[in-house]
Amino acid sequence: MMLSLRNALVLTAILVPTRLAADIPATPVMTLYKFNGNLEVPYYRIDTFLRKGANSPAGHLAQGTALIPCLAIRGGKPVTDTKGTPYVGFEIVVDTRKATRVSTDTFRQAVAKRKNLKVPNHHCSPDVEHVINVRWMYTLAKAPFFDPPSTSNPVDDSAGELDRIVRSFHESDHCVRTNQELLERRDALARAWDSFAAEQKGRWPGKTLARAKHLDYTLRTALFEGHLDRGCSAYGACERNIIALSIRNRARGQCLKRQGCRFPGDFQGAASAVSQYNIWDEFLTQISGLTSCFLRKDLGSGGNARSGEYYDKLQAMYAQSQGAVEDILYGSDGELAGLFPGSSMTDLEGLRHYYHAPAMGKCFPNHERIEYMSGAVARKGDDFALIANTRIRVDDKVGSDYRFRDFVFSETPERDRIEILDRYPGFLVDGRKVRLKSPSSCLPYGVPRGCGFKEVGRYRKTPFWLKAGKALEIRCQIQARGEQCLGPGILETASVGAACDTQMRPVTHVK
Repeated sequence: MMLSLRNALVLTAILVPTRLAADIPATPVMTLYKFNGNLEVPYYRIDTFLRKGANSPAGHLAQGTALIPCLAIRGGKPVTDTKGTPYVGFEIVVDTRKATRVSTDTFRQAVAKRKNLKVPNHHCSPDVEHVINVRWMYTLAKAPFFDPPSTSNPVDDSAGELDRIVRSFHESDHCVRTNQELLERRDALARAWDSFAAEQKGRWPGKTLARAKHLDYTLRTALFEGHLDRGCSAYGACERNIIALSIRNRARGQCLKRQGCRFPGDFQGAASAVSQYNIWDEFLTQISGLTSCFLRKDLGSGGNARSGEYYDKLQAMYAQSQGAVEDILYGSDGELAGLFPGSSMTDLEGLRHYYHAPAMGKCFPNHERIEYMSGAVARKGDDFALIANTRIRVDDKVGSDYRFRDFVFSETPERDRIEILDRYPGFLVDGRKVRLKSPSSCLPYGVPRGCGFKEVGRYRKTPFWLKAGKALEIRCQIQARGEQCLGPGILETASVGAACDTQMRPVTHVK
């Protein structure tokens, strides 16, 4: 089916030129993604969809598949559901079921080719036969991630026992097989650890192997749930320790199934629950190194890997945090208190939540009439444009529809930079998709009121549980090596979660 579908959707013919002028941006490469959603995403034959709606799929694509959308025109108007949500034709760029290492370059080339492309409209060619719900599609620009081919390397015997086991797993064929395909990497990593542990039982006791597995999962989550750009700075390492502490507390003392914990001490389950740590989502594991074998010696710059600096940094961050995280999971109360000086043990053991404000819901209370469009059609005469996975500034109403402009923002460490651009001149967006609701729970930087910022660079929505516990400022003493992990190691004290900390806010005793 997919072979014939691909033959039917010709990339070079996906847009039907109706005039010489090129007026609007071409549709970008988009990715099928729904957080913690079904792996399979249905698509439909156009004629069947027009008769029966979204009830009889013609087939399915997998999450993470990269597509170029277009508007299928039937009877002089685009194919939509009764509420105006477009069901779009598509050209497959990367099928996650068939992806290999070369797919990374295929994806990047397609993104680059379409970045500055201008077209008169977003119409499909007449021979496109299938459509998919545009609300599954996001402009993410994240290429599929694969480790380079592996060469096995011995592990240094000077490493601690659990560290040595973790490193041995990363060097093993079991780990390498986890990342040879894009799909279901979370489950593949669990199977790889099981098969590695079974193979190694004659070398290490089963309990020790299990502890190493739990340590590996906790460190993976601490690294990728934290801010990778902070590297080996004191703040970045303290952030990782706090994430590890939240995992410890979710598996010791309070083991809740809804938080991923299956049995007391199940750090693996607590660390990799998709509903709690979204980095373990199906699509996100496809575009990050979360499930990779990033400790392989041949991946660092010393091994002449293509991305050596990236792996050097990950390996340095792991090495900086490994001992502390091991103590957090398996150490004594005294060792735990020593890692977080000045905090009470009751507060430390009750910490299961934290709030990363920059990554939370974006809102713009100082800008009026801003709408997020998951998917809508805009029209100018006989030309139609797809407005999807983007924000717009809604202008005046014309009949039942609205003039609009693009609301474009980019994130920097301190602020959201905003531009309002008229990239669809003369087009009117479908009024059924315009709600004009004001944002709620929207605070400067996502921190409590009264911090007295001289200037506010961004606003973020706050979760319901943020006021349900006690905000906790945590201090750590860290051998810091800087954000690039290249420094000699200097003992520094980091403070995370102070009242006006705009980056991370640990919250203890949330009920």
